[in-house]
Amino acid sequence: MPFLILLVAVIFLPMMELSVLMQVGDVIGTFNTVALVILTAVVGISLVKSQGLNTLMAVQRKLAQGEAPGQEIVEGMLLALAGILLVIPGFVTDFVGVIFLTPFCRAVIAKFLYKRMQLRVVMAPKHRRPPFAEPPRQDKDSVIDGEYEHKPDPSDKRPESHQLPNDDDKRP
Repeated sequence: MPFLILLVAVIFLPMMELSVLMQVGDVIGTFNTVALVILTAVVGISLVKSQGLNTLMAVQRKLAQGEAPGQEIVEGMLLALAGILLVIPGFVTDFVGVIFLTPFCRAVIAKFLYKRMQLRVVMAPKHRRPPFAEPPRQDKDSVIDGEYEHKPDPSDKRPESHQLPNDDDKRP
């Protein structure tokens, strides 16, 4: 599946972009086509910036409420992808970028992707530990590192001369 996506992205997408650019250029002219491609990139980047700030504020709100901002993070990734697609010259990538930029479409796509990511985490093999999980504790081999100080016990009835010398007592 990843190979197929890479094949489409590297071979067929540029071919589609060139075909659409040539057809649009025949209809509205070369100069107008180039101006339209530059205009979509500029407008798209400004929209990605404003939408990205809104998404960042939504992430901060979720964190302040103590909730996990999973879907908002996926929406942020889709916005970054939309920015990349809008900068690439061509109308097909601009169309996909605008779909990712539209809040309703982006929310639906992000929800789908987030649920799919959650499903993959749940369906992970049982014998493997998650990558960021703490290693299992081994109580029988545990070592506790620390410092101690010997203090005389006040309930001890022995005379003071029989008690062990303290480190603070530096007698010559």
